[in-house]
Amino acid sequence: MSTPSLDWLYTTQLYGIKLGLENVQKLLEAMSLPKEGMKFIHVAGTNGKGSTCAFMHAILKESGIKAGLFTSPHLIRFNERIRDTEREITNEELEAGLTKIRKLVVDWDPHPTFFEITLVLALNWFRQRGTEWVVLETGLGGRLDATNAITPEVSVLTRIGIDHKEQLGGTLDKIAAEKAGIIKPGVPVVTAPQDEAVLKVIQQTARAQKCELTIVDAPLTNVKLGLMGPHQAWNAAVAMEALREVGIRVPSVVLEAALQDVHWAGRFHQLEEGRVIVDGAHNGDAALALAWTWKTEFSGKKATIIFGGATGKDLVDVMWPLAEIAERWILTPFQSPRSVTVEALTEALNEAVEDAEWMEARDLDDAYESAKQFPETVLVTGSLFLVGEFLSKVTASDGYQPSGQ
Repeated sequence: MSTPSLDWLYTTQLYGIKLGLENVQKLLEAMSLPKEGMKFIHVAGTNGKGSTCAFMHAILKESGIKAGLFTSPHLIRFNERIRDTEREITNEELEAGLTKIRKLVVDWDPHPTFFEITLVLALNWFRQRGTEWVVLETGLGGRLDATNAITPEVSVLTRIGIDHKEQLGGTLDKIAAEKAGIIKPGVPVVTAPQDEAVLKVIQQTARAQKCELTIVDAPLTNVKLGLMGPHQAWNAAVAMEALREVGIRVPSVVLEAALQDVHWAGRFHQLEEGRVIVDGAHNGDAALALAWTWKTEFSGKKATIIFGGATGKDLVDVMWPLAEIAERWILTPFQSPRSVTVEALTEALNEAVEDAEWMEARDLDDAYESAKQFPETVLVTGSLFLVGEFLSKVTASDGYQPSGQ
């Protein structure tokens, strides 16, 4: 469902992505945000940010702490980006909050961006809801991301790899420097295990900012998790360590209940009674984690992969880890200006995999109809845009609904 102000918010995407903090700081000050006393956990990284945030938010909820969760992007509804321990922001609350911001910034030059406005909308809603803590996920990078205008109680770094090279730099150490830019003077830092070059950047940054640095050195064991895959045990361990760092300790029975109850759409998400897996793996590291999870959960079984990619991504890096679990590929565009053509997908697949069995589809509906003809479990992956489109066609009662039905 759309609202007039939400339609306006989407028009601000025309201003593009403007990395920097000056405008968002101005907007926060104009809105008297954040609320005094509100505490933040700030999370950056390349992969695992959303899952780590979801684990922390679930633990806070199970502990009876009123906590907000700010994440991006959304998969189906914009409202997914802004929630607390009770519910998502409603359309009526979106309309009211955006109307206020729209009137405030009507003559601003430069105009605030989509993400800056969304962040301020969220913080205003969290203030209204009386949240004590906010788990805050960066949008892009870290150092110049709008969320970095907030000073947290702890800075958290999940696994850092190669992604968004155009905005963040073409090398791992440059990307690491941007992500580590969320580290602030005296604020403790918790990091997942990292490649040597990445860890060196984090250590140097933490030392320069006089921060205590904790490196998580073991995954969480002996607790059933609501999210599938061996890598999620590492994300859960990072989440727990971050909460310990800010003095939040919970009884084991509360912790177990929280971690088992976590759900994060589009992360090895099982649908159609397990006949379909949906996973938004959109870079090489995420694809490696997806293949690892598949082999753990479906040992010896292959997938019919419905694959769509977004512009700006290294599709070869995403495809080659999935080759060992692929019986065949169905290459498809999706409904977004960022969708890569089937021709480009074919070229990337031929570079990534020798002698791959593949077929092309006109669109996602066509791809899914083709996939159902084969006996293997269907894996929908390659882009969060594709995953969002697929999930929007699925309902709990009716399953996948093709467009126009």
